[in-house]
Amino acid sequence: MRLVQFELPDGSRRVGRVSADGDHLNLLVGTETVLELATAAIAERRSIASLVEERTGGGKVDYDQLLREGRVLAPVDHPEPARFLITGTGLTHTGSAAARDKMHVLTHGKDAAESDSLKIFRMGLEGGKPAPGELGVQPEWFFKGVGTCVVPPGAALPLPAFAKAGAEEAEIVGLYLNGPDGRPYRIGYALGNEYSDHVTEAENYLYLAHSKLRSCSIGPELLIGELPREVRGHSRIRRDGAVIWEQEFLSGEAHMSHSIANLEHYHFRYPMHRRPGDLHAYFFGAAVMSYASGIKTAPGDEYEIQAPEFGKPLRNRMQAVPDEGLVAVTPL
Repeated sequence: MRLVQFELPDGSRRVGRVSADGDHLNLLVGTETVLELATAAIAERRSIASLVEERTGGGKVDYDQLLREGRVLAPVDHPEPARFLITGTGLTHTGSAAARDKMHVLTHGKDAAESDSLKIFRMGLEGGKPAPGELGVQPEWFFKGVGTCVVPPGAALPLPAFAKAGAEEAEIVGLYLNGPDGRPYRIGYALGNEYSDHVTEAENYLYLAHSKLRSCSIGPELLIGELPREVRGHSRIRRDGAVIWEQEFLSGEAHMSHSIANLEHYHFRYPMHRRPGDLHAYFFGAAVMSYASGIKTAPGDEYEIQAPEFGKPLRNRMQAVPDEGLVAVTPL
């Protein structure tokens, strides 16, 4: 079961269930947002899937037309964007560890001591999938932003003037809502482009935090239910309509060094991440990235991330934005 949020021409919003053919959305009666749907599921102590089954039947719309007209939204959002925390973890897939270590070698030479990236990746292999009820090893973690940094499917990913690069990271994203009692509930999963500045990161590992403070995109579809153990997809870059880079990515727990439950525990163990009513988007890490293949992206390039389990691909173009110059603080 997959859901899509979108806008109508008059600016009102609806939620649709992706049809069997994948090209239409069956509207949910009386449902304007996925947040509203998740809130109702928590209040009624029901699954989102059961609510969707009950509410399906409000007509049908052309999904492809919505995408063409730019009316598809991120799979979940919050009316107060500051209450939508965007975070993630890296070094959860073999490809990400290899790419991160390659940056280390390029900067410090092949004879440099083993990087912290490989060390923490090995820690994940050894203790990232504990038995149920047991505590595993802590993963890497980073803060990316709040809801204002999420651009809808099809929208431009801004390249700041101060950025040294902008490159895709094809990932699976967990989407969560904290209930009134502060307990986190998983709404579902979506594809995401975690879009980072790997050149800045490569200069010094301590610049990782800066390299992540960029926009990202999630969607277009929300997968309800459990994530398959194996997800096979493709990440592509198009320039002037031609594919300049493409690579298959493998994800799901079968290809990860951490279990999703372990990642979730280490994120939500902090009380600040369990504030009632807050939304969370948690990127689970990338398996492949064009930067590791020597690709230098440029404004106008289109990123495409696709996996059959998630329906339509996530597409966004990179767009350069004007230099804002020096930001000066005004004393009061």
